[in-house]
Amino acid sequence: MKVRRGDVILVDYLFSDRTGSKVRPCLVVQNDRNNQRLDDTIIALISSNTGRAIGEPTQLVIEVAAPAGRQSGLLFDSAVQCENLVTIDCQFVIRKIGSLPTTSMDQIGDCLKIAPGIT
Repeated sequence: MKVRRGDVILVDYLFSDRTGSKVRPCLVVQNDRNNQRLDDTIIALISSNTGRAIGEPTQLVIEVAAPAGRQSGLLFDSAVQCENLVTIDCQFVIRKIGSLPTTSMDQIGDCLKIAPGIT
């Protein structure tokens, strides 16, 4: 499945300790040029645990009642964890559930710069 930057997708997400996996939402953060030419994409984990995201500069909270939240397709208020990135083969994408608007993706870009200390 071809994806675009800003797509909110469901992925069979492998646990970091490789003991199993779980279907969960993720955000495509890779640029669209690479999304078109490669079979892999870079994604950020999305978690419904927003408690640790408040005030964390590497995470963006998406509230489902807000316009961006409604567009995302998420069922619960969630946090995009820009410090938790992984490259996956697009064959592990189950389906697209929504997308984030440009304004939210601009904020994601800021979070992505902070995570590795680029800013």
